[in-house]
Amino acid sequence: MGSKLDLRIEQVKIAAVVILAVGAVCQVSLAQSAVEKEVLQFERDACKAFLNADRAALERVLTDDFTLTLSNGEVSTRVNEIDEMGTGKVRYDVFENYDMKARLYGDNTAVVLVKTRVKGTSQGKPFDRVVEFTDTLVKRDGRWQVAASHVSKAEI
Repeated sequence: MGSKLDLRIEQVKIAAVVILAVGAVCQVSLAQSAVEKEVLQFERDACKAFLNADRAALERVLTDDFTLTLSNGEVSTRVNEIDEMGTGKVRYDVFENYDMKARLYGDNTAVVLVKTRVKGTSQGKPFDRVVEFTDTLVKRDGRWQVAASHVSKAEI
């Protein structure tokens, strides 16, 4: 009788460990989900900064050493991007993200893959296209910023 009781106790212990492990995994998933939502909301807000040519918002969302690698291999900096908005060389009528996917690396780094529809004028010439971005985000002083981006024309 003792061996059956010992076996039953062992099964209960195993079941308890499994339940605790599942609970811990669910809590981690919820935490990641909240951070992912935060990162994706940051991306939407960054779009608004470009759409509205909001210099102050761009200064907040781009790190001081931000770089944007264009599909032709040219590299633009934070200063270039902010100045371009200020001069009106580029004006956006549409700057919308969709199909966003966030990959989290610890609490302070994320890579976001995103398709973006941009429509507007560049040096007086109209454009309307879908591009794909890979953004590398860092969290500093409690807020997300874009440290580096790569953009290429999307195949739709």
